[in-house]
Amino acid sequence: MSSDTTDQPFRSGAIEDPRLPRPDFPKQEQPAPGLASRMDPLPDHGETSYRGTGRLSGKRALITGGDSGIGAAAAIAFAREGADVAINYLPEEQEDADKVIALIEAEGRKAIAIPGDLRDEAFCKSLVSQAAEGLGGLDVLVNNAGRQQFCEKLEDLTTEDFDATMKTNVYAPFWVTRAALPHLKPGASIIITSSVQAFSPSDILFDYAQTKAANVAFAQSLAKQLAPRGIRVNAVCPGPFWTALQISGGQPTEKAAEHGKKQPLGRPGQPVELAPIYVLLASDEASYITGEYFGSVGGAGL
Repeated sequence: MSSDTTDQPFRSGAIEDPRLPRPDFPKQEQPAPGLASRMDPLPDHGETSYRGTGRLSGKRALITGGDSGIGAAAAIAFAREGADVAINYLPEEQEDADKVIALIEAEGRKAIAIPGDLRDEAFCKSLVSQAAEGLGGLDVLVNNAGRQQFCEKLEDLTTEDFDATMKTNVYAPFWVTRAALPHLKPGASIIITSSVQAFSPSDILFDYAQTKAANVAFAQSLAKQLAPRGIRVNAVCPGPFWTALQISGGQPTEKAAEHGKKQPLGRPGQPVELAPIYVLLASDEASYITGEYFGSVGGAGL
């Protein structure tokens, strides 16, 4: 098993540990969507630091954006908790996806890689079909993939860019979830990744912030609709986390180098630090949790 944690970082926000990277970070840029494997410092997705206890034994999960960042952390944690996992990602992200697939398989779990662009409705349908067929069904759906590109002036925000953000962050979860519902039975869980931007939008993330507010409404509305069917729906609202999103156009290079510096904990979160929330919401232990949103913002609050 690959979940040896002898080198596990001491993850306590209250204690300054040199193994928890703090700003200022080296200035760096990558073309979107970016690769976590080429970041400095490397994000912690839980490769050696997440310890599983079998809380998702026998479950089958589909995670969009599962190649890096929060999606990768969820995928690794789910496998360590006993789930079989299918991940979706863009073809350009294959390098990162290969590493996640290898970590899932190292746990003895089934791993399915399905590259493709979620802005295509037909692909979203195919994605769900491939995942359900490959896993033998679906119990957990994590709508995590997101697009974030900063723009300082509304006049410079093109219709094409606005449309791409809406398609990735709003349309895709709708398309994927609609296709997944016939496969989801009572006890299933749907999780969507929102953001602190839903509550405290930045001036340079005009389009992204709107989509993240929509993601919260997605969870709250759909939870009421699906409760009679025994399917739970919740949102996770991260604050600053160290992912490839930040250094591939998600914010200016100078701001990325200081990412998380202004939070009370003085640093960005590592993707693995969000994994326990996704595990809880995917698990049967969260049987009375639906229509909620969970923040993790380093002390600043939502």
